[in-house]
Amino acid sequence: MEPNGIKCEFSSKAYHYSTSADMVGWTIVSLSKELSAEIRESFKREEQGWGRLKATAKTGGSEWQTAIWFDTKLDTYMLPIKAAIRKKENIALEQVVDVAIWI
Repeated sequence: MEPNGIKCEFSSKAYHYSTSADMVGWTIVSLSKELSAEIRESFKREEQGWGRLKATAKTGGSEWQTAIWFDTKLDTYMLPIKAAIRKKENIALEQVVDVAIWI
């Protein structure tokens, strides 16, 4: 059964993201600027602090509750991929990942 909400699908390369050299950072996939603009136009009023928007994400056979975060410097939403999901789905940096999110 699919999660509730509006479904968005995209493919993106996984990359390392950190706000400073002292920070470990996250493994992220970014939504396209076009998809981000559509989502922001429709759901900006539902964003929480720091541009956080609750979502359900799915890649491969893994589904999890998470959030996408709007990055004003990149002008796009970013989806962090948990270590447990990366391990289960064999996701490596620079790998293209197919993702579905429900908002």
